[in-house]
Amino acid sequence: MDFNELQQSVIENAMDYGQKYNVQIDEDFALLKLYEEVGEFAQAVLIHRKKSRPEKHVPEEISKKELAKELADVVGMAIVNAHLLGIDLEEAINKKWINKEK
Repeated sequence: MDFNELQQSVIENAMDYGQKYNVQIDEDFALLKLYEEVGEFAQAVLIHRKKSRPEKHVPEEISKKELAKELADVVGMAIVNAHLLGIDLEEAINKKWINKEK
């Protein structure tokens, strides 16, 4: 799957979620959801690094899976935000990270 296909699948998934749960997937929702997902990722990092309450500690293979899931949520919501803002994320990443355009 190339990046364009990935983006389209993520966007379709988000829109299906909105229809299923009667939630308007707009710029406000997407931005707030991105914040929420970043927070959940940060929490997963704290648990993974054993910098949380001991009762939250889990074996490394489990915490690593949680990290992956939460990071996927962050990336997914970044993709949804880009879509709603009319940003070609593949082009933006290429310019900012690959070709280092200023």
